[in-house]
Amino acid sequence: MTTRDPLTPVLSVVVCGAGPATAIGTIVKLAHERGWLVQVIATPAALDFFDPTAIEAQTGSPVRSQYRKPGEPRSEMADAIIVAPATYNTINKWAHGISDTYALGVLAETTGLGVPIVVLPFVNSALASRPPFVRSVGALRAEGVRILLGPGAIEPHPPRTGGDLIDSYPWQLALDEAERMLRPPRADDPDGPRDQ
Repeated sequence: MTTRDPLTPVLSVVVCGAGPATAIGTIVKLAHERGWLVQVIATPAALDFFDPTAIEAQTGSPVRSQYRKPGEPRSEMADAIIVAPATYNTINKWAHGISDTYALGVLAETTGLGVPIVVLPFVNSALASRPPFVRSVGALRAEGVRILLGPGAIEPHPPRTGGDLIDSYPWQLALDEAERMLRPPRADDPDGPRDQ
C-alpha cells in the first residue's frame, strides 16, 4: 500500500455473496468521486460474484477475504464501513458474535470500537420476516450499527425476485448515511443528530 493523505477518509466496504455484489465497482466509483480511499473486504461467498483483480485495480488495494500473513501490510483503519449487499447469513452471524471469516472478524471488532457502520441489506421478505433476523437487526441497531431496512431504505423483496433488482440497488443510500454519521452534529441540521 502507498502512503495516503491523512485527511482522506478511509471507507471499508464489506461485500457479501448476493446479486448486487456483481456491481461492487459502483460503490467504489461513487466513493472515489466523493473523496474516499476505498478498500474492499469480501466474505468467501462474495468472491464468486465479482472480479477481485478488477476491484483491486479500481481501489489500488488488495481485496481482503482472509487474515493477513505475518509480515504482510495491514489494511488502513476505516473511518467508516459499509456492508453491502448484506446477507441474511452475515447479519445473523455478526449479531451473534460469530467470527468465522475475516469479514465477520472485522465487523465484530469495529463494532466494539465504535467505528461508524452502515448496512444495506439484500434479503427477501421470507427471510426478513423470520424472528432470528428481526432479533439480529435489533441487536446490531442497539450497538449503534445503522441498518437501512424499512420505509425510505431497503424493503425486502419477494422471494425469487432479487435478480431483477440488481441494477436498482441503492448503493448511494449507504454512502450518504456513512457521510452523515461522520459529520459533526449541528443543531440546524435537518438530518441530525440522528437516533440509533
